[in-house]
Amino acid sequence: MIQRRSARCVATLGAVWVATVLTGCVGADLSRSMTEVNSSLAGFTAGDLALATTEAQRRAMRETSTALLAKPLDQAAAVRVALLHSAEMQAMLANAWADEADAAQAGRIPNPIFTFERTATDTVVDYDRLLSIGLLDLLLLPQRQAMARSRTQGARLMLATRVVERVTQVREAWVRAIAARQQVVFARRVRDAADASAELAERMQAAGNFNRLERARQQAFYADAVAQLASREHAALAAREALVRLLGLDGDEATGLQLADRLPDLPAEPSSGESVSAAAARQRLDVQLARARFDAAIGARRLGRASSFVDVEAGARRGTEVARDDGDREDFDGYELEIRLPLFDWGGMARTKVGARALAAGSEVEASLLAADSRLREAYSAYRTAFDLARHYRDEVVPLRKTISDENLLRYNGMLIGVFELLADARDQAVSVMAAIDAEQQFWIAEAALRATTVGVPTGDGMVLGAGGAGGGDAGGGH
Repeated sequence: MIQRRSARCVATLGAVWVATVLTGCVGADLSRSMTEVNSSLAGFTAGDLALATTEAQRRAMRETSTALLAKPLDQAAAVRVALLHSAEMQAMLANAWADEADAAQAGRIPNPIFTFERTATDTVVDYDRLLSIGLLDLLLLPQRQAMARSRTQGARLMLATRVVERVTQVREAWVRAIAARQQVVFARRVRDAADASAELAERMQAAGNFNRLERARQQAFYADAVAQLASREHAALAAREALVRLLGLDGDEATGLQLADRLPDLPAEPSSGESVSAAAARQRLDVQLARARFDAAIGARRLGRASSFVDVEAGARRGTEVARDDGDREDFDGYELEIRLPLFDWGGMARTKVGARALAAGSEVEASLLAADSRLREAYSAYRTAFDLARHYRDEVVPLRKTISDENLLRYNGMLIGVFELLADARDQAVSVMAAIDAEQQFWIAEAALRATTVGVPTGDGMVLGAGGAGGGDAGGGH
């Protein structure tokens, strides 16, 4: 009677375990993760983040990206192509799916073990069946699932962080490619002006109107301009190829890639610090990720405290004894408990490990909170400084250089200055425009970095000081 009751208890416990597992397991739902990222980061993905798992999906994404590549690519279109077309992006999403499945696995308990035995003597044959499960695993299942949910949420936040990083890289690469292309145009103008000066100086020396030093000075300007143009052309190629890699284009697609001729105009007014702070308060992925890791660490510590002392396996046994002579059979039931005794290892180191990790996770949350505002202030300062410098070049330096150029042209027409002064002024004006392009590039890179920092993904691409001169006063080296 006691054995039958014990068997019924084990059977009941097993039924409860099965029901709990079937109703409370944490799963890896990629479509849900994509939906959450597209919803929370609409300003980065525009709803286009998706993992292609079928050939039909891959074909549809290729068709969309091909249509985008058929036209000059603006920044938003570049981001869409990277999301839809890049093999690296698809690999990142697949790995994120695997990470989420791995995190969800922590909420599962090991499968039950079924053991079958057959033993025989001269008179009887015994059949023994045993179904066993980890009793502690069963009792701690709610804690396991809570920890798994925290880890799964952490995996989803990590996916969002990586998407923001990738999109920011695409935005910055697009800005650099456009700016480098503009720089080449004005570097050619400087080279052409220096070439004209060098050729004229050579002719004037041949006519006896120039000495050797004056001609060498003009020739040096030309040699320097040629070297600068070669560097600018390679920089433009490198910037374009960096964008090509981020977009995941093949050779033919890279050859046909069309980019805009110039960077976008500066906004009429910069974003205010208050609006940036308000946006950052709504979503900080770094803080959310630290909190998810802290919750998972707390769950692991609770599990560690309960499971580090002892481990118990519970099983329901059913046996059958069959007599060889007359075939009579007798069935019997029972149960089995397997207990690992803490004689040599009391689990102290395991508890110390999970406790230390929980302590570290709590400190990481505090560190994230303290660093968030500081990083945001730094990113906004870089953004605002870059905006002010770009506007200064646009409204002050470049117009002044144009005024100087116009006045020098009038002086040249009035025979008050010579052709070398006019050519030197043309070089100076081109250099000032190149410095203005540098300033605009810095602004748009700082703007992309600020947008990433606002959602809690600081990129480290701050303001690069000394990007360009104040107008190239010595670039021309006037005669």
